Amino acid sequence: MRQSQRAVTDIFDIAEILKKSETIRIGINGPEYPYVVPVSFGFELLDGKITIYFHGAKEGLKHDLIAQNNHVCVESDFFKGYHQIGEMITAEYESVIGFGIVEIAEGEDAIHGLELLLSHANYSEYAAKACVAAGITRVYKVVLSSVTGKRRLVH
Repeated sequence: MRQSQRAVTDIFDIAEILKKSETIRIGINGPEYPYVVPVSFGFELLDGKITIYFHGAKEGLKHDLIAQNNHVCVESDFFKGYHQIGEMITAEYESVIGFGIVEIAEGEDAIHGLELLLSHANYSEYAAKACVAAGITRVYKVVLSSVTGKRRLVH
């Protein structure tokens, strides 16, 4: 990171940034170009590791590319606006970038992941079991093997 004073390294601070973020972007390896897709998500912090859950259809480009190469990059940000400081204009933001391997969550793990996602979106958690039972969605899970944050706060 070029400006190391902006690095966020504490895992609890990184989790706080994720709590504020509404969307994450999943960077997936494509055959010719990277494929980046915004998704709704839920997450948890257990034993110093962040696990991200997201969902999607059981078919389509995202599903196909993950099946071919399940190594992904996860990006999230919380943009607060632009500020003028003297002659300079700067952005105020917080962001997270992590790397991990996608797995398909199944059974109780899939329900747990959807409950985290729905809770993060401030929506009723009761729909999770029905979605998993009906087989209408696939739940993905990424345990981040490495994660960093960055912030620029204007005071």
